[in-house]
Amino acid sequence: MLYAIAALDAADSSEKRLAAQPAHIERLLQLKNQGRLIMAGPLQSGDSSEAPACGSLIVAEFDSQQAAQDWINADPYFVAGVYAKAKVRPFLKRLP
Repeated sequence: MLYAIAALDAADSSEKRLAAQPAHIERLLQLKNQGRLIMAGPLQSGDSSEAPACGSLIVAEFDSQQAAQDWINADPYFVAGVYAKAKVRPFLKRLP
């Protein structure tokens, strides 16, 4: 089943985000290579694409909601303290 993961950054976490970014992206690429990643990207703090990131949105296939929660809890951004919190919800894709 698909799950949407919305993770919001902790205050003043931009330096931690930069440091953990390569490992975070590598982990997302693993999901992609397994055919499980639907989409992923940063949430922006403003209307410009140049606005600083303030979180992430990930939609991917997991065996259960708990498996998706476990996956995000082990993500390098979460481990490094970039994310303050993450919500995982089942996602039903209706359109491409």
